[in-house]
Amino acid sequence: MNVFLTTDRIVLRAFTEADVDHLLELHNDPEVMRFINGGRPTSREAIRAQTLPQLLHDHPCFGTRGYWAAEEKDTGVFLGWFELRPLDEHDPAVAELGYRLNKASWGSGYATEGSRALIRKGFTDLGVERVTANTMAVNTGSRRVMEKAGLSFLRSFTGDWPEAIEGSEHGEVEYEILRPTGQQYS
Repeated sequence: MNVFLTTDRIVLRAFTEADVDHLLELHNDPEVMRFINGGRPTSREAIRAQTLPQLLHDHPCFGTRGYWAAEEKDTGVFLGWFELRPLDEHDPAVAELGYRLNKASWGSGYATEGSRALIRKGFTDLGVERVTANTMAVNTGSRRVMEKAGLSFLRSFTGDWPEAIEGSEHGEVEYEILRPTGQQYS
């Protein structure tokens, strides 16, 4: 297993082709996907052809991937995935934070724990200066995670939704955290 990062309760590891079934289950839970695509199902072929190549992509400026499978440290149970990827393939300065966890793990602090660890790793090891995260304005759970992870509200905006989903009429929000200058991030 290619481990990228561990926390007290989570192992973040590189995705492999063998994760298709995990992703299929995660991306077909209507509640998990509610604020992503309105809860519409995702086919196995879409996971293989679109999702998995994105999750397996190495970013030159990081020298590693931008997405990691999250597993419970003690049991190995698949929790979902985390993202910390550069917005520019060749410049690590600005990275986007994201997470998608299975419903059974919601409310357990995993999203905050994994997000904090990735932010710290980005600031200390990957050359990240600014971490940004976006969600629908009505996604209060994700917004709460961003705030607990140390990000601050930056702005509201209207995204370009190819197909409107419930809540998209309220727009989106962006949060950010900047690497502290002159001190180590902890």
